[in-house]
Amino acid sequence: MTPKLRLVSHKLCPYVQRAVISLTEKGVPFERIDVDLANKPDWFRKISPLGKTPVLLVSETAIFESAVILEYLEETQLNPMHPADPLTRAEHRAFIEFGSAILNDIWGLYSAPDEAAFSARVTALREKFLRVEGRLKTPWFDGTRFSLVDAVFGPVFRYFDAFDHIADFGILVGLPKTAAWRAALAARPSVQGAVSPEYPALLWDFYRTRGSHLSRLIDAHTSKAA
Repeated sequence: MTPKLRLVSHKLCPYVQRAVISLTEKGVPFERIDVDLANKPDWFRKISPLGKTPVLLVSETAIFESAVILEYLEETQLNPMHPADPLTRAEHRAFIEFGSAILNDIWGLYSAPDEAAFSARVTALREKFLRVEGRLKTPWFDGTRFSLVDAVFGPVFRYFDAFDHIADFGILVGLPKTAAWRAALAARPSVQGAVSPEYPALLWDFYRTRGSHLSRLIDAHTSKAA
């Protein structure tokens, strides 16, 4: 009997989106349960030792951490997304970690308290995407086959969709392969379906209320538009 899968998630969590994309690409039925991380229910605290999403409930067993969830799905479900070659698979896993490092820099960008800290994160992100540009084969990360690296970077580019409404920070300028990859990911049904329709508005409000340098840029942009 196939175990029931329930994905405990948060509407803005990029790590949840990775799992959703993987499950969708594999054609695996699952139930998604959103929680409010600012007001965590007791049942969630019991199944998530780190207090984070996602958590995949396999029947009554809780699996936490997105990288572990992705590997579990690779081991138990059809339609593998990792390459078969061990060396290439190891490289893909490394770039999945690199995607997580990019997410950390994005967190630093939208949380930066002042212009100096903001500029430092812009520089860090630019350097990382230059490395990505040098590795990309397109239309997907490794050519014609959609992989878990693609599932990881789909959520990354959502942040830039919001940034683009504020200003061009120069992070992705002059990176044609990255631009093509970003567009292909945005058009992928599994990537599109990884978030709810209200996601863009929720993300914008999240940026706006951080009390950060980016928040002030949003206020200035809104005032100018008005």
